Amino acid sequence: MIKRRYDADFGQLEKVLKNDVPDRPVLFEFAWNDRMTGILSGIPEADTSSRIQPFQRLIKSFYNAGYDYATISAWRTNTLAFPKNIDEGKDSRSLNSGSLITDRDSFEAYPWPDADKGDYELYQDLGKELPDGMKLVASSNGGLLENVIDICGFETISLMTMLDEGLTKDIFDEVGRRLVRFYEIVSSVDTVGACIMNDDWGFKTQTMFDPVVLRKYVFPWHKKMVEAVHKNNKYAILHSCGNVNDVFDDIIDDMKYDGKHSFEDLIYNVEESYETWGDRIAIIGGIDIDFLARQSEENIVKRCHALLDKNSERGGYALGSGNSIPDYIPDENFLALIKAAQTWKKKI
Repeated sequence: MIKRRYDADFGQLEKVLKNDVPDRPVLFEFAWNDRMTGILSGIPEADTSSRIQPFQRLIKSFYNAGYDYATISAWRTNTLAFPKNIDEGKDSRSLNSGSLITDRDSFEAYPWPDADKGDYELYQDLGKELPDGMKLVASSNGGLLENVIDICGFETISLMTMLDEGLTKDIFDEVGRRLVRFYEIVSSVDTVGACIMNDDWGFKTQTMFDPVVLRKYVFPWHKKMVEAVHKNNKYAILHSCGNVNDVFDDIIDDMKYDGKHSFEDLIYNVEESYETWGDRIAIIGGIDIDFLARQSEENIVKRCHALLDKNSERGGYALGSGNSIPDYIPDENFLALIKAAQTWKKKI
């Protein structure tokens, strides 16, 4: 079983996000499966009838594993969520599932949520559950592009960008301004130390939409989200899957994200990404999910140690998976990643 080696210190993650050198290895994970939460917390199941207990369990799992924070994602809370015409219970679904907005009439009829309503007090109340040195990292219930695709369907919104630019802009604006308001609220809570903007933009070989389209409808709102978080003196991390190499300069120079999370070996591995962009933005995670699923514990530790060696002088890196920890990742393989941070020693 994992035994925490270092005292919790959110300041170490702050150093990473400032592109500085932390005092010791820093772990970062967006999310892991519920089985792992039970293993790491020692509490097998969440009490879904309780407002607080599921988060106590989650926080304890992050603390016991050696993290300096716990991620609280909005899909776990009673905060901003966009009504969708999709089956949330399925393991996979088509990007064309959404169909609630297809034209101006359905746009006007859509039940837009109020971003100010919800249990935002939860984020403050959880401060009582945080061990000394820990903070929360807050994320939304899906990102701007993700929610628009879920509401409209990928094919519908793709055609709309060409056939009805006015409606396209209105849809992105309605979703975007609500997400900005969500991040304004959660980043103002003193228990929250950073925010994750989770919004997948890419396929394996390219961005989902032409960068021109992303720059027109998506990026301006992400810039406002980052500005809202920075205004409250918190840090902004972009979690975006897929190939976003063509817009990495936008992420750094225009949107001004502090860190980038989600990397895949078949696209552009974390080692290459660190060499290419690591002097301009914090590189977060990157141990590929397929690698974690298939490789031996020994090889996982070896790669993790090599990554920590690479950035021990330059900083700006936190160790973690390339995405998150689904339930098909062998438990011992993920635990090997955590142990690698505990056993790494700086070369003299």
